[in-house]
Amino acid sequence: MAKKRILSRRDFMKLSAAAAAGFTVLPGFTYETNRFPEPMKRRFGRTNFNVTTFGLGGQSSIQWTPDDVNPVEIILKAFDLKVNYYDTSNVYGPSQDNFGKAFRKLNLIPGTRNYNDKLRSSVFLTTKSMVRWAKGGYPELDNVRNSTQGDHGGGAVADLKRSLSQMFGDGKGYYPEGAYVDMMMIHNLTTFEEIDVVYNGLEGSFDPDGNFGALIALRDFRDGTNITGMNPGNEKLIRHLGFSGHFSAPAMMEMIQRDKYDLLAGMLVSINVNDRRYLNMQYNVIPVAQAKDIGIVGMKVFADGTMYGKHAGWSNRPEHVIRNVGTDELPSKPLVEYALTTKGLDTLIIGIGHIDNDPLKCQLVQNFYAAQIEEDELTEKERRQLEKLGLRAREGDTNYFQLADHGLTPPRNPDILVDDQVRLTWHTSYAGDEPISHYEILRDGAVIEKVAHRPQISLEQPFECRLSGQGNSYQIVAVDMAGRRAGTDLITA
Repeated sequence: MAKKRILSRRDFMKLSAAAAAGFTVLPGFTYETNRFPEPMKRRFGRTNFNVTTFGLGGQSSIQWTPDDVNPVEIILKAFDLKVNYYDTSNVYGPSQDNFGKAFRKLNLIPGTRNYNDKLRSSVFLTTKSMVRWAKGGYPELDNVRNSTQGDHGGGAVADLKRSLSQMFGDGKGYYPEGAYVDMMMIHNLTTFEEIDVVYNGLEGSFDPDGNFGALIALRDFRDGTNITGMNPGNEKLIRHLGFSGHFSAPAMMEMIQRDKYDLLAGMLVSINVNDRRYLNMQYNVIPVAQAKDIGIVGMKVFADGTMYGKHAGWSNRPEHVIRNVGTDELPSKPLVEYALTTKGLDTLIIGIGHIDNDPLKCQLVQNFYAAQIEEDELTEKERRQLEKLGLRAREGDTNYFQLADHGLTPPRNPDILVDDQVRLTWHTSYAGDEPISHYEILRDGAVIEKVAHRPQISLEQPFECRLSGQGNSYQIVAVDMAGRRAGTDLITA
């Protein structure tokens, strides 16, 4: 009789190799797909929670469900694997409803007779709102997108309550006492104008009778306060606040840099092997989030399916769901490993198109095991080798959702103040495809000082250099690890 055993990561890798050689099982073993080792976990910023390195994304077949797929079974299988990070949104169609159906099967509905509080507290559930305003009736502004599949007149607070109703209540507005989400994110921030709206009321004057940004209102539902007048019951419906983005690293950096109250505890950001071919996340916004101890969640490891033949545009129907487990030309495992060895990343959400009792054919099991990797398990040289895989998909032109790379930029907003000393200040440069090393200070064309680069965590804390003596002109030059330079115009007092 074949020996039964828990499927370890080593066994799984052997199975993957056997599959590549044309075998369906390893000799001498059968595998029970409901028996798995404990998944790896990482500290999730300052949330006081450790997340599994694999997180279940709420799109793919959970949102655009093919006729022969049961999305609830995908969620239940993730729980069987002891995955503890789950992501959804108010713009993901039936995704939240599907989570609600799974939660009922798992006894995760507060107030019910068999409510499993221990299981609920062991998972981290994130949802998102793409409405930038707290209330409905908001103005239409240039470069500010507001989107929801709920009540457009309700604002971000209405989205929060919709999430709770769909996942824990009746889906019609009711949610039980004790229902909460671990994190509510402001979804898909793209422009500086959207950030202006989100911070409205936290920056400048606050008018409770007018409209204001989502962040100040959601803070009330995190803290159980009623500063905005939108939480008269002093409900605590959120544990943490965060935001997501994949288009503009500069805008995402400013979102963090303007957070003077440390409200943001989580960030969802795109990261894959083609990241450095664009205005990248790994050398720009990810270090800033890490410096502020924000939990960092990766996404778009397969470029929204574009790595595997889908058109370079947004998915919006079941036919766009990728259901294979990588390809011979482009295996999925190294793509997952690249993302999770990006410095600062805590977990990686992946949408699942297909599950199967055979672990070799199961997207969920394959991606789960690929995610069992330490952050420092690959060297930088090995990561650069994996980036070559990205060229096999559309010659690297996969990240349609990300700004194009314009190379290392000069330091921004340079300023000079002259009194008994010369005081130069500036804001961070944006990195190109190499990290920034340092800044050089030139006086009358000669380098007289160097300032090490660091992630700039606040707009109120620019880089600074104080100099004795005076000259006719100054220049601040950013230098990256490849020795490339980008300087400001000449600065005079």
